[in-house]
Amino acid sequence: MKKKYLKNTFIPAGLLALTALAVAIYPYMTVSGNTSGSGTVRHPVTNPAVNKLPAILPGQLGGELLVAERPKIEVVFVLDTTSSMSGMIQAAKDNIWSIASTMASAQPAPEINMGLVAFRDRGDAYVTKVFDLSEDLDSMYATLMDFKAQGGGDGPESVNQALYDAVTKISWSQDPDSYQVVFLVGDAPPHMDYQNDVKYPESIKLASEKGIVINTIQAGTDSNTANRWQKIASLSQGNYFNVAQNNAHVAVATPFDKKIAEISEELDRSRVFYGSKADKVKQELKVGASKKLHEIASVASRAKRALFNASESGASNFTGDKELVADIAAGTVALEDIAEAELPEAIRNLPIEERERELRRQSEKRDALKAQITLLAKKREDYVATEVAKEKDLDESLDHQIFETVAEQTKSKGMRYEGGPKY
Repeated sequence: MKKKYLKNTFIPAGLLALTALAVAIYPYMTVSGNTSGSGTVRHPVTNPAVNKLPAILPGQLGGELLVAERPKIEVVFVLDTTSSMSGMIQAAKDNIWSIASTMASAQPAPEINMGLVAFRDRGDAYVTKVFDLSEDLDSMYATLMDFKAQGGGDGPESVNQALYDAVTKISWSQDPDSYQVVFLVGDAPPHMDYQNDVKYPESIKLASEKGIVINTIQAGTDSNTANRWQKIASLSQGNYFNVAQNNAHVAVATPFDKKIAEISEELDRSRVFYGSKADKVKQELKVGASKKLHEIASVASRAKRALFNASESGASNFTGDKELVADIAAGTVALEDIAEAELPEAIRNLPIEERERELRRQSEKRDALKAQITLLAKKREDYVATEVAKEKDLDESLDHQIFETVAEQTKSKGMRYEGGPKY
């Protein structure tokens, strides 16, 4: 177990990267309300995704083409949302896309599913809120934007229930090759005096049986919290980090962020969804989440999201499920095979030739916008590198430690990380 005590850093501040295609076969919210007392609010976010590379690899077996499966990362943040955590929560809002991009910088490029368990304590507006694993990071981010630090103030929090919910109420896959990890973030120890509470050693035992690693990030310097956080990480064979609560973190705003964010918004408007009524309900929620982040997220956050979406791992967050332009380009669906009722309204009343022409136009426009982002991303990366080079002790920053932790813990899953964190 690593122990790092950092005074001027915070949970993931950087880490964007454009990833390369995998080169080898890898062996195979909506908020529904609050609850008081000891209850839990569960918020599933569903967005089924195909866990396969779009490229077909050479060779046939039994007459079927071989398709490479991608490695999978399933990460859940268990986040204390009481009043004392306001700085941390804001930093999480600012940097969630950097975290995703960090995960995406592996080779082979992984499928990334992210979830969240927010917690407070009994007697607060809620004890836990559970947002299930999903590739739809837009919806999770839109929910995160609504969180405000409130409640708490009396020492221990419901850490035990939060960990138990993270292990038992999240839809972890049964894939033994998936990197499954929890990051517990908080500044107060667990209540150990609640009688009807599953204590953390039992939750850690359940996590170990599922192959889930728990890393702990302590905010502040409370010694009781340090002891518990170190114990939790040790029992789970995870890593422990200590960070300051002053929200000092490595973050670089660049002259290119605004343009990247604008192009990203234009790209979102190019999406053309199709499918059943049930599909359209989910698609409308995703579009609503995207609009929300364009309206209220910072320019830097929107730029980082654009760069994550431009990566192979982020492609599914951009398109969502059943996006016509992408699906036709990938050859997973033919326009003539889609029922009229499932076609998007924008092209439903057009003749077949005009439908194809409109989709071709959207595809060409999208390619041009992506090319602009690629050029701006390189300029942004160079600018960030120059600014970060002025900083001291970057090897001891939390960004670097998280990068090292993920790189180390994913080795056994066949993923390779090189270089260091991107900001």
